[in-house]
Amino acid sequence: MRETDVAYLAGIIDGEGSIMLNKYHKSEYPAPCIAVSSSDLELLEWIKDLIQAGRINKKKNYNPEKHKTSYTYSLYYDRAIEIMELIEPYLVIIRKKKRAQHIIKYYKDVTVRNGRYNAEQRKAKENFYVEFLEI
Repeated sequence: MRETDVAYLAGIIDGEGSIMLNKYHKSEYPAPCIAVSSSDLELLEWIKDLIQAGRINKKKNYNPEKHKTSYTYSLYYDRAIEIMELIEPYLVIIRKKKRAQHIIKYYKDVTVRNGRYNAEQRKAKENFYVEFLEI
C-alpha cells in the first residue's frame, strides 16, 4: 500500500469511520473492528480493494424518497489490527487515535487463542475492555 493511500484511508476513517470493539458471537468477547459508513459505494469498494479484505453491507433504507441508500464497510479481527497499525500515525482525531493505540498495544496480549480464559486472563480481558470504553 502506498503511503498516500494509507494517509487517505486514515482521513476517511477519521471523518466517516469508527474504530471499535464489536461482539460477533454471544460467547465471545468483543473483537477489533474498523467500519466506514457512506452512501458512496465507490468509496467503500475502493477501501475494500485497497485492503483486500472486509465486507460491504447494504443498510436498510426506511425512507428511500428522502434518503440515499447507505452502505457499511467492515473489517474485523487481525486484519483490522494490521490496518490500525498502518493508519495510526496519520489519525488526527484523538479519540480514534487512542482507541487504535489501545487495541494495537494490548488486544493480542489479553486475548487467548483458544477462547478458554482462566480467572486471571478473564479479568485482564475485562479490564482491557473497560479501559477501551473509557477512551
